[in-house]
Amino acid sequence: MTTKAKIAVFGANGTIGGRVVREALERGHEVTAAVRDPKKLAEADARVTVVTGDVLDPGTVTEVARGVDVVVSAVGGGDGPGHVATVEPSVRSLVTGVRALGGAAPRLIAVGGAGSLRTPDGKQVWDAEGLPEGLLQIMHAHGDALDFLRTVSDVRWTSFSPAASIAPGVRTGVYRTGGDELLTDGAGESRISTEDYAAALVDEIEEPRHVGERFTVAY
Repeated sequence: MTTKAKIAVFGANGTIGGRVVREALERGHEVTAAVRDPKKLAEADARVTVVTGDVLDPGTVTEVARGVDVVVSAVGGGDGPGHVATVEPSVRSLVTGVRALGGAAPRLIAVGGAGSLRTPDGKQVWDAEGLPEGLLQIMHAHGDALDFLRTVSDVRWTSFSPAASIAPGVRTGVYRTGGDELLTDGAGESRISTEDYAAALVDEIEEPRHVGERFTVAY
């Protein structure tokens, strides 16, 4: 990756997307924020190119992706049904839209979920007892998106799962990465701040290590 990358972010006005935008800007990258309603972009910054973009429209994706190095998808859906209606369909749209650019297609990095990560007992996070239905819907929506991405061989994709607990906090720049296994600390907790998640994502943009696969991050 060149020192300065051109990055397009879908979902740039969200909790994670906004921090990815900020992290990328602070490192000197060029950022385009693609949002459905530019007026709602939480953190307007003169360095950001804001465009109207519907992630569920492959044609829009193609136009946003044209000429950039990396497309980041940080879209969600609010509640469980919203995620079901948005997450996996958006990944399909992104792949179709990026694929249309052929040899000039940028890399795609999709914010994923922790539900499909493996736990020490050989199960997956979403197998835990007592999880509310809405949370299970969110987890499986991200799992379905990952399943689809794993069928794609002609687009350079990466799915990036957070720790089991991700919330706004402090940027330390210190974290661990793994593959399909849930990462936990000495106390058995799996957590990451949204700031360090964003830092790890931009690190992956600058030094690609997980093209064509899923990886995860935690303290």
